[in-house]
Amino acid sequence: MQRVYVVTHPESTHHVEGLVGGWYDSTLTARGIAQAEKIGAFLRDAIPGDTTPLLISSDLQRTAQTAASIGEALGVEPVLDADLREKSYGVAGGRPQAWLDERFIFPPARGERLDHDEGIEGGETKRQAIERAYAAVARWEAHAADTRIIVTHGGTANWVIAAWMGIPVEACAHAAFRLPSGSVTILEEDDVFHNRTLVSLGKSEF
Repeated sequence: MQRVYVVTHPESTHHVEGLVGGWYDSTLTARGIAQAEKIGAFLRDAIPGDTTPLLISSDLQRTAQTAASIGEALGVEPVLDADLREKSYGVAGGRPQAWLDERFIFPPARGERLDHDEGIEGGETKRQAIERAYAAVARWEAHAADTRIIVTHGGTANWVIAAWMGIPVEACAHAAFRLPSGSVTILEEDDVFHNRTLVSLGKSEF
């Protein structure tokens, strides 16, 4: 059986400071560091001791810190992958959330949503962010490890799950999962039918 754990980084400085995240390189807060240690302990208990998982993380500090804490608990070194970053908000990254809210152009309820221009210079479209995450998933799926841990961001975790489930990019125009910060989602593929199951979504009580 293959098992994938999708981890969203816990509380970071941009959360408490009311700043736009995206590619802004914020770090974990003291509370976030404690949450990351609890996630590491949860995964240590959940993964058999004779298993060496593949640990992959977004390269931004808040995810890399989370992955480092998990790696310490499991005795493995994280591999950093920039394609697992959150969606880029261009010039809005690191600015007050209110600055972005005043300028953001929301996508239409129907029609073109994947390539919609949100009005922020340098920002990614939804399609660009999704395709980047799908590329990362395709790379680590080629690895022989039966247990994988992917440390990423709340938005990108949606596309990691969708990619692993085999959902086409075009079908993601309206797709969204409820994934709080500091959560773990569990995915499994059985060895007989090779069905892929979303076992647990966004567990955050550790």
